[in-house]
Amino acid sequence: MFQMRRAQFMEKMGKGVAIFKSAPIANRNQDVDHEYRQDSDFYYLTGFEEPESLCLLAPQHPEHQFILFVRPRDKEKETWTGRRAGPEGAIRDYGAQQAYTIDKLDEMLPKYLDQVDRIYYRIGKDPELDRKIMGLVYSYRTKSRVGISGPYMLIDAAEILHEMRLIKKEEELSLLRQAVDISCEGHLEAMKAARGGMYEYEIEALIEYTFRKRGSPRNGYPSIVGSGPNTTILHYDTNNRQMQEGELLLIDAGAEYGYYTGDITRTFPVSRKFSPEQKQIYQIVLQAQLEAIDLVKPGTSIMDVHNRAVEVITEGLVDLGFLQGNVKDLIEKEEYRKFYMHKTSHWLGMDVHDVGKYNLNGKWRVLEPGMVLTVEPGIYISEGTENVDPKYWNIGIRIEDDVLVTPQGHEVLTAKVPKQIEDIEAIRGS
Repeated sequence: MFQMRRAQFMEKMGKGVAIFKSAPIANRNQDVDHEYRQDSDFYYLTGFEEPESLCLLAPQHPEHQFILFVRPRDKEKETWTGRRAGPEGAIRDYGAQQAYTIDKLDEMLPKYLDQVDRIYYRIGKDPELDRKIMGLVYSYRTKSRVGISGPYMLIDAAEILHEMRLIKKEEELSLLRQAVDISCEGHLEAMKAARGGMYEYEIEALIEYTFRKRGSPRNGYPSIVGSGPNTTILHYDTNNRQMQEGELLLIDAGAEYGYYTGDITRTFPVSRKFSPEQKQIYQIVLQAQLEAIDLVKPGTSIMDVHNRAVEVITEGLVDLGFLQGNVKDLIEKEEYRKFYMHKTSHWLGMDVHDVGKYNLNGKWRVLEPGMVLTVEPGIYISEGTENVDPKYWNIGIRIEDDVLVTPQGHEVLTAKVPKQIEDIEAIRGS
């Protein structure tokens, strides 16, 4: 899989050299670091998970098209932090045609830059490496006067790589489906278990226990488990409030598997049933989501999906009296943003807000088979919202599914988690 990706990337880049750096180590305190996760671009091309590494792709080189710079073997350090591949392991286990220890970078990198005219590299992720590469480009420009040729162009590698990542191959979809299945199971366990008097963190613990039990090494993002007033906070992740009967619980959580992540949101009552007011708002959001999902197919733009959700939500808010006026005018003035302040969709893949352009040539891009996106409309009514009856305060509802664009239309990958009111209440009441 990784070899095929490198071959595809190098075919698209043609001439030049591409450079990718591993994710940095983030220190938590003293001799304790935060949990390490490899940079998605770096892993996508190499499958290599160690920090302090660099990948060099050189399609024009006669012998070495894939080169890795890695940490040296070190018995003492490996005793504390685990075994390292070293240059030998990089060649043997990861397919590198040549490998060096990372301390050889300054010495060896210029040898691969001679006679190439461009470097594919993402500026802004590693300031030290940025300076080094910019210095090399400047150096080659000055040497050109004496007949020494080297790179004089710097091109963002994402122009090629992120478009590759946007269209998922079958092996990627297999990993993503596994991440989604694990995420679904965590949400189902939470929907069965939540009760008044429990704390949000108890549900968070249950979800993440389920993730780990099923083989997910980490979350795709911090879990959102918000009850009552916290349902109206879009990225709430404190998760320390005690839930009360009669409230709603909003859970936005996804498991990562094989470096791909699920992303699911469900909202359900802490009690056995929705209140009449909760049911009214929920039904508007659900209808908006269903109609938006119906539009997911090749040739539809991602903005078409959002616009349909906005239309349904605005119509519902007018019916309830939360907004007054003509629906079209209200949408044009973005009055709905008082209650629905985010977009309906984002790309999904190795990152929860995955890479890939949303606009091409000044227009919203159309959907293609192999793309995966979320569809997640919501309505959020915080306490004190003007012109809204207090009985609706602290009702926040979001419903989110992961949707694959297929040649014929779409597939809802997260359909295992119920979202119809009667299905949710059947689980809550059992």
